[in-house]
Amino acid sequence: MKDLNKAISKNLKKIRKRKDLSLDALSNLTGVSKSMLGQIERGEVNPTISTILKISNGLKVSFTSLLKNEKPEIDQIPFEELNPVFEGDGHKLYPVIPFEDDKRFETYIVEIKPGHKYYSEGHVKGTEEIITVFEGELLISIGEIDYFLKKNDTIRFNANKSHVYENRGLKLTKLNLILHYE
Repeated sequence: MKDLNKAISKNLKKIRKRKDLSLDALSNLTGVSKSMLGQIERGEVNPTISTILKISNGLKVSFTSLLKNEKPEIDQIPFEELNPVFEGDGHKLYPVIPFEDDKRFETYIVEIKPGHKYYSEGHVKGTEEIITVFEGELLISIGEIDYFLKKNDTIRFNANKSHVYENRGLKLTKLNLILHYE
């Protein structure tokens, strides 16, 4: 957790300075208090997922752009070494490849327990989502339309509107999720 807070601190400060924002201006954009933003930049607190989402939405940057560390030339990523950044009652979200300004995408592994639904309010306009199911099955509702995916199926859609992921099966659903930004 300490390394994650260090990365968040470093990345937030870098992005804020690159956008030429004061802590006051950043507070106005994000709805996060100036004092909390200062504590995050100094690495003094463990920000909640909700706070990180408010900051990333206010800055109009990806969630993982605040979490990433320096990129090595070759990076093998064993699943056992991934830590979920969001763990709800029935799902886990593991960041695999964080967003990079020159690549404009990020990838996750998502696990959804049987009988669980996960709601997404939608992403920044121009965001495309690509999902491939590797285990189990997934019902994804985009707007008013439901799409059923089974093992090895893929769906690709404009993700700026709300959508719901649901595992109606009897076993764990495991999927790869790619967010591609305009």
